[in-house]
Amino acid sequence: MSEQRSQQQQDSPLQTERGGTRIEDGVVSKIAGIAAQEVDGVRMGGGTGQAIGSFLSSVPGIGGGGGESRGVSVEVGEVETAVDATLTVAYGKSIPQVAEAVRRNIINRVESLVGLRVTEVNISVNDVFFPEQEQQQQRQREIEQQQQQQAEQEQRVR
Repeated sequence: MSEQRSQQQQDSPLQTERGGTRIEDGVVSKIAGIAAQEVDGVRMGGGTGQAIGSFLSSVPGIGGGGGESRGVSVEVGEVETAVDATLTVAYGKSIPQVAEAVRRNIINRVESLVGLRVTEVNISVNDVFFPEQEQQQQRQREIEQQQQQQAEQEQRVR
């Protein structure tokens, strides 16, 4: 047993004769979340999680961080990791095909960028979204943001 463990450590780019490298869970989680979102038709988290995340990202001083890892949990060991991802898929996309594309992309990114062997990627799809509706909502948010910036500039001038 200990011989197998030492062989695994020797095979890992994170364990060298000069020392070891520990990758924190948050790093693996963020990379896995980014990799999942690289697949067309995928949003991380579920309906409520997305709504809260969108709201928080719009609040100054709070937003900007953690969105990549929303809906991802990981178990990280010395040489391997397991990933659980919860996502929302665009209506009209084949869920099994999207899930497999997400799984492949997560494995490729984590193994190549982090150096950990991915033992499994479990995917939960808990909602669907409508891309057209999302684009309309984004345009509306941009208009409101422009109006708010314009009002702030007008107040500064006075």
